[in-house]
Amino acid sequence: MFKEFKEFILTGNVVDFAVAVILAGAVGLVVNGFVNDIVMPVVGHFAGGMDFANLKVVLSEAVGKEGTEGYVAENAIRWGAWINTIINLLIVGFVLFMIVRAYNKARGGAPDAGPTDIDLLTEIRDALKK
Repeated sequence: MFKEFKEFILTGNVVDFAVAVILAGAVGLVVNGFVNDIVMPVVGHFAGGMDFANLKVVLSEAVGKEGTEGYVAENAIRWGAWINTIINLLIVGFVLFMIVRAYNKARGGAPDAGPTDIDLLTEIRDALKK
């Protein structure tokens, strides 16, 4: 069983997948930093100086002081942070689209699918006629 597991882990697909997951995490951090530190301040500037990450609808205020007995945290819908997350998603989607597009161009487009079943049957029919 260990030998089978070792063969499975050392196949190219698993290693490639592991590298892709690690790179995706790193790209996610970079995109998150880009959105939060570059894009959202610019958007906030043109939106009258507001910080989207702090926009929220408070459902219930905090009770007491944090770290003391009986403290109840604020309950809020953080819709500004959600907008940041949507912008992250759009940027990641666009970056992935550009990567796949460049990969397809470098590879020369989609591989030739070869003849269809009808093409093959037509060839066989023509060969039998001869």
